[in-house]
Amino acid sequence: MHQQGFSLIELLMGLTIVGIVLQLVSPAFAAFTESNHRKQAAQAIVSGMRNARTAAITRNQSVVIHGINGDWGQGWRIILDISGKGPEDSSNPLLVEHASNTRLPIVGNWAVRRFVRFSSLGEPLMPGRAFQAGTLHICASREPVSQLQVVLARTGRVSLRSHQAEQTLCPGEKR
Repeated sequence: MHQQGFSLIELLMGLTIVGIVLQLVSPAFAAFTESNHRKQAAQAIVSGMRNARTAAITRNQSVVIHGINGDWGQGWRIILDISGKGPEDSSNPLLVEHASNTRLPIVGNWAVRRFVRFSSLGEPLMPGRAFQAGTLHICASREPVSQLQVVLARTGRVSLRSHQAEQTLCPGEKR
């Protein structure tokens, strides 16, 4: 009599092999997914800063882009800075909001840690009218390494760099 199909032992061996392959592939897939999330977050911030600068120039008013709840990793908002108090004044009109659910660690140096303000001429300026320039670091989840950097020049130009370097501002413990 000719048998069709698989025996129980063949089926169990096949499932065991599939399980082993999945265990080997899952860390690489997680790293790949995290890398894609970092790139998307960095590109969104660059796009948001460029949009904020364009809005400031076209509206001839100061515009602020800031991290939601002071955290760039949660996303960002673009507001018209009518009062001059930036994100501290909730009556400033909201132009754009981009929320993120990835919770990536995104930190900036002192000048851009909380917000970036563009004047009506498109120049990044601090509240005291001093120029504002700095870097936002998109960090790795588990180690203090900056994977991508959003760099704001004093002229208002925003660029994205992909220089991987250890960064003290990034949270996490080095393994």
